[in-house]
Amino acid sequence: MNLFAQRMIMDAHREERLYLQNPVKFNRNQLYLPLGVMIGGLLANGNGPESFKMEIAEERNEHFPNFHTHVDDYLQYAPIATVYTMDAYGYKARHDFVNRSAILLKGELLLSGIVFASKSTFHNLRPDGSTYNSFPSGHTAQAFAAATFLTEEYGSTYKWMPYVAYAAASSVGGLRMANNRHYISDVLMGAGIGILTMKLAYWTHHFKWNKKRHLNEN
Repeated sequence: MNLFAQRMIMDAHREERLYLQNPVKFNRNQLYLPLGVMIGGLLANGNGPESFKMEIAEERNEHFPNFHTHVDDYLQYAPIATVYTMDAYGYKARHDFVNRSAILLKGELLLSGIVFASKSTFHNLRPDGSTYNSFPSGHTAQAFAAATFLTEEYGSTYKWMPYVAYAAASSVGGLRMANNRHYISDVLMGAGIGILTMKLAYWTHHFKWNKKRHLNEN
């Protein structure tokens, strides 16, 4: 085997190790945004007729009372689909398929538990009067968790990716209000929960899968 071929194999092994083992370290500064947004959601969750969330709902009902779309039902998952599609087409994500999927599953389970518990605890009526599970917005939480997932996997490689990811997530939150399904308070709380739960999933992942393969390559 010539020297060039040996070098190519060594570079491939080095790249694979980075693909498999690249943990995300806890950063206290990254808590400020999700916690701040969640606090904003709590502060905006007043039920008085002159409260901030009621004023926004009234503006919606006045200017486009018949607006309705299902785009938010699909857009909330778009960043997750983007990660797996890009990786399948050779745009390598930060983590390998198994560890990446384990992180995603952990984040989704944590997200679902917190959203369900919060909806049951607050028991807030939706702006359209349909059900008492308005606070927080599950769609928005899912969208921001997915945006965080996409950002963690591709944000360091493509600096523009976080802007696209969180713009899509913000659009979901806006559409939930435009559809008269949620108040601004629900959306803010959902956004904070989504970011925080996916961050926690990354911070607590120990990369137990594919570890044997990694050690063998060394």
